[in-house]
Amino acid sequence: MTTSSRIVIVGGGAGGLELATRLGRAAQKLPGVSILLIDKYPFHIWKPLFHEVASGSLDVDMDGVDYRAHAANNGFEFQLGTLRGLDRPSREVALEAICDQSGEVLVPPRCVNYDILVLAVGSVTNDFSVPGVREHCFTLDDTDQASRLHQRLFNAFLKVKASGAEGPLRIAIVGGGATGVELAAELYKTTDALKVYGFRSVNRNTLEVNVIEASDRLLGVLPEHISQKATKVLSKLGARIFTRVTVKAVDHEGILVDDDTRIPADVVIWCAGVKCQKVLENIDGLTTNKLHQVVVDQNLRSIDDSAIYALGDCAACTLSDGALVPPRAQTAHQMANAVCRNIVRQLKNRPLVTFAYQDHGSLVSFADYNAVGVLAGLFKNDIFVEGGIAKYLYISLYRLHQIALHGYVKTALLVLVGRINRRLRPVLKLH
Repeated sequence: MTTSSRIVIVGGGAGGLELATRLGRAAQKLPGVSILLIDKYPFHIWKPLFHEVASGSLDVDMDGVDYRAHAANNGFEFQLGTLRGLDRPSREVALEAICDQSGEVLVPPRCVNYDILVLAVGSVTNDFSVPGVREHCFTLDDTDQASRLHQRLFNAFLKVKASGAEGPLRIAIVGGGATGVELAAELYKTTDALKVYGFRSVNRNTLEVNVIEASDRLLGVLPEHISQKATKVLSKLGARIFTRVTVKAVDHEGILVDDDTRIPADVVIWCAGVKCQKVLENIDGLTTNKLHQVVVDQNLRSIDDSAIYALGDCAACTLSDGALVPPRAQTAHQMANAVCRNIVRQLKNRPLVTFAYQDHGSLVSFADYNAVGVLAGLFKNDIFVEGGIAKYLYISLYRLHQIALHGYVKTALLVLVGRINRRLRPVLKLH
């Protein structure tokens, strides 16, 4: 086994943090091996819950995982940092300077040495080069953007509460995938809940939600009956669904679509597609695809460098049928397990194992109103689930992520504390 190895993981999302946790625990039995996790934020929120941060259902200050505390408890090191570049011959990761809110440099640009590097920086929203998206749209790429959207929404509700005469808050959600659909339902949940806290003039009529999808139906990657259920639930809540509509431009007044019709909007939220960060594009000669994903082999190593792995949304791994492994939370979880196993085997000079993706299905939650999904891989045929069972399974996905990070006992305690907090804390973040 290698006498001394430094494993650096860039990106503390679902896959990166699970990998750091597993390797940190394993490193206790591997003398000379150290694990470093790098992320641009000091805390972790499971990305599929970002829409709950935006709506106020989730408080990042209360529900986030502090990287430093988690690292201390699980045998790895954490550093703040944003990926700037890569020097493969020197085996160094280049990081941006760390600045405070006023722009003062706290830590200058620096380089970090590695023996094995794992890229797990996730993905960002794909604007498809549509004019005005960057200037006028909110996205849910990180907790900062989700928190800014939350503040924008609550400022609007405060105006309604104060005047009682404001028109509806016009919200356009571009993208009818899981994120867009779940966010739309969460927004209505917010208006229903605010009445308890003195916002008596706020109700579902306070919102005018338009969901705009370029394909012929919502949730296009899922079976059609799930798409129909999503359309029915959102329409009943009051949302308007636009399908086969392509956005041409976004400005301060709203959205211009392909037939030159304008959809007025006070807030535009862009949830249409993902790509990887620009910094990954052919980073120091690594092969990447048009979405800037690092092309990996069946062991999840870069096809150009055996010292570099990639996982999650930033990894382009081809299945046997020629399709890419989809960018899902379950993908990141499975890849984290596979990369952990292969890194340990690499350190012990053992043959690596091939990554085999297993599709367990998909679940979509419409806040407190309903949940639907498809379970795959359990029986010969896929199983459709709805209602309480689907909601329980949806919640269990997050519980599995927590178990991977904290173990069964601590996760059970977190669930208990969460239930107590629901009695003691407001159901929404109100500021």
